[in-house]
Amino acid sequence: MIKYLHDKLKEMDAIMSKKEQHVKLVDGEFTPLQATDIVSSLIEQKINFHKVENLQYWEKNHHNDQEPYLKRVKELEEAEKEAKSFLLNKELKGKKIKIKGHLTISIEE
Repeated sequence: MIKYLHDKLKEMDAIMSKKEQHVKLVDGEFTPLQATDIVSSLIEQKINFHKVENLQYWEKNHHNDQEPYLKRVKELEEAEKEAKSFLLNKELKGKKIKIKGHLTISIEE
């Protein structure tokens, strides 16, 4: 048990000493319809995040400026619309779409 705890502490120490973390979200080839679903899902999650965040700040302070949140939601909705238009283009029928999506998380000092 002590060895297990020691190993876990070492593992946590290694994680905490990192300055950057990489997460591979998507990496593959998809049909246009699959690609549309993937891209839409990712963008819609981000839209929902901003809507919830806006609501939480508004509940704390009814005088909170909602414009930055609403602007970002509108930008994301437009990006989703453009992505769908691109991915559902008739010229792509029968072709594969390659999507690579990586997050880089870093500590700002």
